[in-house]
Amino acid sequence: MVRTNTFNKEEFKKDIKDNCKLLYRKNIDECDDQQKFQAVAYSVKNIIIDKWIATHKEYEKQDVKIVCYMSMEFLMGRALGNNMINLMAYDEIKEVLAELGIDINVIEDQEPDAALGNGGLGRLAACFLDSLATLEYPAYGCGIRYRYGMFKQEIKDGYQIEVPDNWLKDGNPFEIKRDEYRYEVKFGGYVRSYRDEKTGRDMFVQEDYRSVIAVPYDLPVVGYGNNTVNTLRIWDAEPVNTFNLNSFDKGDYQKAIEEENLAKNIVEVLYPNDNHYAGKELRLKQQYFFVSASVQRAVDQYKKHHDDCRKLYEKVTFQLNDTHPTVAVAELMRILMDEEGLEWDEAWDVTTKTVAYTNHTIMSEALEKWPLELFSRLLPRIYQIVEEINRRFVEEIKTKYPGDQEKIRKMAIIYDGQVKMAHLAICAGYSVNGVAKLHTEILEKQELKDFYEMMPQKFNNKTNGITQRRFLLHGNPLLSAWITDKIGDAWVTDLPQLKKLLPYVDDEKAQQEFMQIKRKNKVRLAKYIKEHNGIDVDPDSIFDVQVKRLHEYKRQLLNILHVMYLYNELKKNPDMDMTPRTFIFGAKAAAGYRIAKLTIKLINNVADVINNDASINGKIKVVFIENYRVSNGEIIFAAADVSEQISTASKEASGTGNMKFMLNGAMTLGTMDGANVEIVQEVGIENAVIFGLSSDEVIRYENEGGYDPMEIFNNDQAVREILTELINGKYSPEDPEMFRDIYNSLLSNQGGRRADTYFILKDFRSYAEAQKQIDARYKNSAGWAKSVMLNVANAGKFSSDRTIEEYVSDIWKLKKVHVPMN
Repeated sequence: MVRTNTFNKEEFKKDIKDNCKLLYRKNIDECDDQQKFQAVAYSVKNIIIDKWIATHKEYEKQDVKIVCYMSMEFLMGRALGNNMINLMAYDEIKEVLAELGIDINVIEDQEPDAALGNGGLGRLAACFLDSLATLEYPAYGCGIRYRYGMFKQEIKDGYQIEVPDNWLKDGNPFEIKRDEYRYEVKFGGYVRSYRDEKTGRDMFVQEDYRSVIAVPYDLPVVGYGNNTVNTLRIWDAEPVNTFNLNSFDKGDYQKAIEEENLAKNIVEVLYPNDNHYAGKELRLKQQYFFVSASVQRAVDQYKKHHDDCRKLYEKVTFQLNDTHPTVAVAELMRILMDEEGLEWDEAWDVTTKTVAYTNHTIMSEALEKWPLELFSRLLPRIYQIVEEINRRFVEEIKTKYPGDQEKIRKMAIIYDGQVKMAHLAICAGYSVNGVAKLHTEILEKQELKDFYEMMPQKFNNKTNGITQRRFLLHGNPLLSAWITDKIGDAWVTDLPQLKKLLPYVDDEKAQQEFMQIKRKNKVRLAKYIKEHNGIDVDPDSIFDVQVKRLHEYKRQLLNILHVMYLYNELKKNPDMDMTPRTFIFGAKAAAGYRIAKLTIKLINNVADVINNDASINGKIKVVFIENYRVSNGEIIFAAADVSEQISTASKEASGTGNMKFMLNGAMTLGTMDGANVEIVQEVGIENAVIFGLSSDEVIRYENEGGYDPMEIFNNDQAVREILTELINGKYSPEDPEMFRDIYNSLLSNQGGRRADTYFILKDFRSYAEAQKQIDARYKNSAGWAKSVMLNVANAGKFSSDRTIEEYVSDIWKLKKVHVPMN
C-alpha cells in the first residue's frame, strides 16, 4: 500500500498501470485521457483509504463528539488535485505521471466539477469540510447526490441556456456507495394516533404514505499533512420497489413506475425552479429527504454505543447551513418521541441542545417560508410537531410581551398561512450566527431584531473564510511557490503567517517578481478566454473581474452600465488617457429569474458591440465566461487585478469571492458591505477603493420608501444616455424593446416593487469615480504593486481554518483527534 509519508514512486506507477488493466482491459498507452484520469484517481484513492478507515476507527475508539454539517449544497470543485495536495504528494505524483508521458494538467482537466452546489453557500461548506479535516476535528458533511446539479450554463446568442450537467456520466472514482446505511423517507398520507395501553402514551403513525429509500455515497475529505480523512455523505434516492409488477400486470402502468419517478425526481437537480407549485413541492421533498436520512443515521450511529438518547447532544451537533435543512428540528423531535419513546419536554431539551443555525442572508425572500397547505400535506407528522412547537413558542411570546399581537405576527413560526423556517431554526437552535460582522449587526438590529431582544444569548458572529489550500496552493502555484520561498510554507495551515511578507512590500525587486507572477497568471487566463470565447484580450490591460451568482443585489447591472458609459466617453474622446481595461464577468442566473437572465443577455450584447468596434483600439474588452465554477474560478482569481464587490450595502451577508481575490493579490473595488468591511479593516482603506451608500443610508432610504431615480435620470445626461440606449436598439437592433424590463426596473415602481430597488443609479456616479481612481492608481505601478501585495499579506484572517476554530470553541465544543497510522 502506498503511503504519502513514504511515497513509493514505482509502486504508485505500477498501481496506475494495474488500474488501467482492471478497469479497461488496456495497457496504459492504449487508454484515453479520461481513462488515465480514472486510473490515477483510483490510485490516489488507494492512498486515502487506509487513512479513512483509521480516522473513523479512532473516532469510535475515543467516542468523540461529531458535527454533522447539513447543507443543500457542497460546491467541492475537482477532487483529484486537491486530494494530491492535501496528501502532500502533488509533486511526486506529477513526476510519476511525467515519467509515464502524462501531463498532469491534462489529467486534472478530465475531471468534471462535482455538481453538488451553486454559489457561495456551497463553496463555504466545502471550505469548512477541508478545514475541519486539516484541523483534525470529527465531522460529516450531509447533503444530496444530485445527478445533474443546478445546470451547466451555455451561452447561445448571448442568452443563458440551461443544459443538464451530467457530471456522473463516467462515474465518480472517489465515492463509495454505503448500501448498509439505507433509510426509508416518507411523504404524504395521514397520521393515525392511538393510546398505548402499556405506557399510557399517545402514539402517532404515518399511514398511506409514499416513500423512497435514501442510500448514502461517501466521499473522502482529506486533511492537509495529517492522517485525518473525514466524510462528505451525499444521499441518493432509490425506489422502495423498483418495479411494481402487480400494478403492471393489472394494466396500471403509471403506478408501476410512480415510485421510481419519485426517487428519480428528488435527486435530479439542485434547486428546482420553484416559481410554480410543483417546483416548491419538489424542493421541500429534497430538504426533508436528506435531512431525515442524515438524522436517522446520526441517531443510529449514536445508539450503537449509547443507551440513553437524552444525551445525544453530548456526541452530535447538527449545524444547519442556512434555512434549507431546518426541518431537522422537527425530524429529530419525531425520531426521539415516536421511535425512541421520549416525552415532549425530554425530546425538546435534546433537540435545543443539538441543533445550531447559520443565517446566510439579509434578503427576506431567502428566509424560506412554505405554504401551510403544501407543508402539512407533504409532511403530516412533521407539521403536527411544528404546530406544537409554534403553539408553545407563541405562549412564551405572550408571557414576555403580554397583549402585543405585533410581536406574535413578527415572530410566530406559523402565521398567515405560512410555515417560517428561519423562525423555527431560531426558536429551536442553541446558536444563531451571522457570517460577517456587519451582517450579524444587521440581523440583530433589523431583520431578526425581535428574536435578538428575546434571546440575545443565542446570537453570535462567525465571519466566513476560505481554504488557502485550494485557492492559493492549488489555484495559484506560481504565487504559492514565491510566498514559500520568501517566508516558508507554514502559511498553508496558518494563514496569518502571510504577515511575514510585509517587509517585502516596499522592496522593488519583490514588487517586480510579484507583478511578473500576476502577468503570467493573466496570460493563462487570456489563453482560456481565447480557447473558450474566441476573444483576444491583452494581458497588459487591467483585468477587472466580477464573478459570482447573478442576482440583482450583487449589481452586475451597475458594472455593465458603467462599461456602456465608459464606451460612450471613449467614443466622444478617442484619445482619452485610460489604461486598457478587460471587464470579465462570470455568473449563473437561476433558471426562473427572468431579470437576471436578461442581464446576462445585456452583458453579452454590449460585449458584441464593444469587442467589434475597431475605432476604440482595444481599449475596452468585455468577456462573459461561460459556466463559471470552481475549476475555472481558480484561474480567474489568480489573474484578477480588480475584485468587483459592488453589492448594495446591507444586502450581502459576507461574500467569499472577495477573500479569494484578496488572497491572490487583487484590489477590492466595493461597497462597505458584508466582509468587505473587515477586508478594509485588515488591509487599510488606502489599499482598497470604496464607493457608494453605506448600509445605514440604504436602510434609511428603504424605511422611507426609497428615492426617486427619475431625478437622476433628468439631471445626469450621461446616465440618461446609457439608460436610453437600453431601449433605442443600440445593443439590440433586432429588437429595441429587448431590455425594456431592465429600463423599467430602474425608473418606475412596479407591482409593489420600488424603482431601482438596489440603488444602482443612486450609486452610479460614486462608482464611476471609483473606477477613475482604479485607473489612476494602476498607472503608478510601484504604488499598485505595494497595495496588492499588502492585500495578500493581510489576508490571514480570512482562512476558513480561523472560522472553524471559532465555531469549535464557541458553538460545537469538539476536540481534536490525532489519527495514528500503524
